[in-house]
Amino acid sequence: MEQATNKKEIGIRFRWKRLLNYGSVVKQMPFFLFLAGLAVIYIYNGHLADKLSRDIAKTEKELKELEYEYKTVKGQVLFQSKQSELVKAVAPLGLQEMSVPPLILADSTGNKN
Repeated sequence: MEQATNKKEIGIRFRWKRLLNYGSVVKQMPFFLFLAGLAVIYIYNGHLADKLSRDIAKTEKELKELEYEYKTVKGQVLFQSKQSELVKAVAPLGLQEMSVPPLILADSTGNKN
């Protein structure tokens, strides 16, 4: 029985030595290079996805900031364009709101312009 197990161990060792000799390794080199290339592409793809994810998050943040700024400016413009605010804004210039309606001028032929 002991002799059978020794033969199996020798057979397994012989198989490993046969697979790891110089000729066998050189023969499998294209496959190893292919696997190395796939690993490099896999790592690059992961880095590219991370970079893209960071860029998307940064752009979303900038978009939110611009949206808030737009809403603030729009609110200010609407507030300043009210009639009461316009009167306050032009008061230092000496302008006042008209209390009488404008006059309609007519030329010598009687046509209104």
